[in-house]
Amino acid sequence: MEKNRNIYLVSDLHLGAPNHEKSLIREKHFVRWLDEVATDAAALYLVGDVFDFWFEYRHAVPKGYVRLLGKLAEMADRGVQIHIFAGNHDLWYDSYFEQQFQACIHTRPVIHELLGRTFYIAHGDGLGPGDHGYKLLKFILSNPVSRWLFARLHPNFGIGLANLSSGLSRHANEQKPQLKQYLGKDEYLYEHASQLHEVRKDIQYFVFGHRHIAVEDDIAPGAKLIILGDWIDHFTYLAVTPHEVALRTYPLHPLP
Repeated sequence: MEKNRNIYLVSDLHLGAPNHEKSLIREKHFVRWLDEVATDAAALYLVGDVFDFWFEYRHAVPKGYVRLLGKLAEMADRGVQIHIFAGNHDLWYDSYFEQQFQACIHTRPVIHELLGRTFYIAHGDGLGPGDHGYKLLKFILSNPVSRWLFARLHPNFGIGLANLSSGLSRHANEQKPQLKQYLGKDEYLYEHASQLHEVRKDIQYFVFGHRHIAVEDDIAPGAKLIILGDWIDHFTYLAVTPHEVALRTYPLHPLP
C-alpha cells in the first residue's frame, strides 16, 4: 500500500453498549486496528453511531473512551483527516471533537471525491421511503430547542435516561431478526441510492452505516451500494486505496 494514500470508512461501534466491560473489549480492538491503518491513512471516516450515546454539555462530555479519543488525537497530529458523522445514537455532537483534533463533523450526507472516485456517504437513518414516524422523531431531536432542553438535565439523570432508552430500543430490535437481513432491491438504502443515482450519474459508491449488515451490491453499471456492517458482530470496514475499494474484516481476537 502507498504510504498516506488510503482512506478508511467504518461505522456502528456503539461504544458504551451493552456494558462497560464488553464495550472496552471492542474499544481496545478498534484502537489496535487504528494503530495498523494509521501507518498509511490519509483520512478516516467514522460513519455514525461511534457511541451508543453522546452529548456535549457546555463544560462536560460523557466519561470514558479515553483510548479511542487519544488515538484519534494522535492520528490527527500525524496528519490524518478525521470525519465524524452524527448517527441516530450520537446525533448531538457540538464542537468538542473539532477543538480536540480538528475533526469534520457531518450531520447530513456528503458527496466527496476520494482518490479519484465519487462517494455519497451517510449514516443511513431516515433516508429512503417510509418510516415517517422515525423521521419526525429525528426532526424533533435534531432541533436546537430539544438539545437545549436536554442540556438542562443533570448529566447523571440525562445520560442515565438516554442509556436506558438505548437499551430498550436495542432489546426491541433484537426481537426482530429480519432487521439484520439484506432485502436487496426492497432495501430502503438501495432504493435511496438508486433514486439518487438517477439524478447524479457521477456517483460511483453509495456508502452507509446504520443497518449493522455488511453488503456490497451493484445498483447500476458503475454504481455500487456498500453498507459498512458494524463493530459488534462483523468488525468490517471499507478500504479505499489507489487500486481498489473493498470491504474488509478485522476479526475480534482475545486480547493478550
